Amino acid sequence: MLTNKIEGLIAAPFTAFDPNGELNLDLIPAYYQSLKKNNVKGAFICGSTGEGVSLTFDEKVQVLKAWTALTKADPDFALIMFLGGTNVKECKQLAVISQQEGADAISFTSPYYFKPANVQQLAKCCQEIAAAAPNTAFYYYHIPVLTGGNYNMIDLLEAVDNMIPTFKGIKYTHEDFMDFLSCLNYKNGKYDMLWGRDENMLSSLVLGTKGAVGSTYNYAAPLYNDLIAAYNQGNFEEANRLQQKSIDMIRLLGKYGGIATGKAYMKLVDLDCGEFRLPIANMSKENFELFKADVAALGFDSFKSIN
Repeated sequence: MLTNKIEGLIAAPFTAFDPNGELNLDLIPAYYQSLKKNNVKGAFICGSTGEGVSLTFDEKVQVLKAWTALTKADPDFALIMFLGGTNVKECKQLAVISQQEGADAISFTSPYYFKPANVQQLAKCCQEIAAAAPNTAFYYYHIPVLTGGNYNMIDLLEAVDNMIPTFKGIKYTHEDFMDFLSCLNYKNGKYDMLWGRDENMLSSLVLGTKGAVGSTYNYAAPLYNDLIAAYNQGNFEEANRLQQKSIDMIRLLGKYGGIATGKAYMKLVDLDCGEFRLPIANMSKENFELFKADVAALGFDSFKSIN
């Protein structure tokens, strides 16, 4: 079981597809090596960036096994498997397999069709799923912009404390800094709070976060490692500059259609992950050429991940 708190960057990998939209598992070894070369400390697979909601159960298992084959013997790389958030029974089944295959941690988010009536009901879901993998660390994934699960996470910590032995912490993808700080401080920092908004990393560092999970760490990890180093050295002007560079880079995601633009960035670091599945719209070839020009204007080559 993952016992230490995570420090540094955890990438949220894209799930690679071939030209026919089927899994391209052959890319995963090169993907893993790229993350290692860029001082990324782990991977949060099959999450939002990884299109977990667009994968079948069998596909999730295939992706899990492809990653754990590489990571289970690597004590310096934490693999977190996202189980889902709608079908609790399926999440339990996937939790069992995750433990069997050697994942370091599992994660679950709020059901978003039939929503829990309150935090106590959400805690019951977490408890039942975590119990299916009693030797594996459990993280709750808080992303209310997608789930509609607008619960205060400090209330969830109070509900699960001493209720779920494997509850490790929260992947916090939300802008409520008051709630986040309260979670960081709960019981003298008992739980691992992983920041999930790349464009707000500097603000989270000020509050005291040590670990973060994000999609842009797949292709721009050096930028964020430099940002963290600048902050830790007290060079706040440089940290500010690097955070603005991150914001400028992320704004291109919106300009060119949203989350699928991340896979366009991956092509620029020589890891072609294919396209997103429906209902996500993908970038046209014409827009890709315009995108490359915009990326070059940012000086992307100066901070992009290496292979």
